[in-house]
Amino acid sequence: MKDNWLNKVNWAQDGLVPAVAQEAGSGRVLMVAWMDREALQKTVQTGEVHYWSRSRKKLWHKGEESGNVQKVKSIRLDCDEDVILIEVDQVGGIACHTGRHSCFFQILDDGRWVTADPVLKDPKDIYRK
Repeated sequence: MKDNWLNKVNWAQDGLVPAVAQEAGSGRVLMVAWMDREALQKTVQTGEVHYWSRSRKKLWHKGEESGNVQKVKSIRLDCDEDVILIEVDQVGGIACHTGRHSCFFQILDDGRWVTADPVLKDPKDIYRK
């Protein structure tokens, strides 16, 4: 497959594009991360999601440490061509490094953030180094 399709993405000046991971079936947003060209290309090649870590300044395969990989169902580009939406099957049911199903586990309630989703697995048990 030629890589011309990568040129259609409106990459930011830093070479990144936001990527939204959405759970197949439920439609729930699991997480938002960043991709560079290599991350998107590897995602397409392998069928598992790869991201660019801005804090670690490196490419990472989602689930490389935890085993909670994201299997690609579809990849979409928004109308401005500057956001990627990836429909995934979330292996292990945990997308968040806090051990929760989704990174969006806090709800604004009467002017304060309330934790609405439980920890499914202690992060210490997920990320053993």
